[in-house]
Amino acid sequence: MGEGQGYVTTHVLDLAAGRPAAGLRIEAFALAHDRRTPIGALTTNADGRGDAPLIPPGALARGDYEFLFHAGPYLDRVHGPVVGPRFLDFVPIRFGVADADQHYHVPLLLSPYGYSTYRGS
Repeated sequence: MGEGQGYVTTHVLDLAAGRPAAGLRIEAFALAHDRRTPIGALTTNADGRGDAPLIPPGALARGDYEFLFHAGPYLDRVHGPVVGPRFLDFVPIRFGVADADQHYHVPLLLSPYGYSTYRGS
């Protein structure tokens, strides 16, 4: 699939706990023609990051991608389970890559009732 030497990293911070979100599973998908193709997965380390890029050099191409953050199990573990459906369970972030030779950083700022993201550095 890949064509460039760029790569994509991520970082998850738990805003409610005031610390990195360790132990949160993230899946990566390439999006094309209404299809999601799995291309990688990781579980965040103690710093809320992956030990390697979620999409490494050589695997990144121009196109659209999705990171699927498995927030529910993490939030249950850290903030306690809730009665009934959790407000946030899976957090999908879709983003585009215009230049497969660049480094893209897609962080997630997470709390039990909200999240945000941005293109980081």
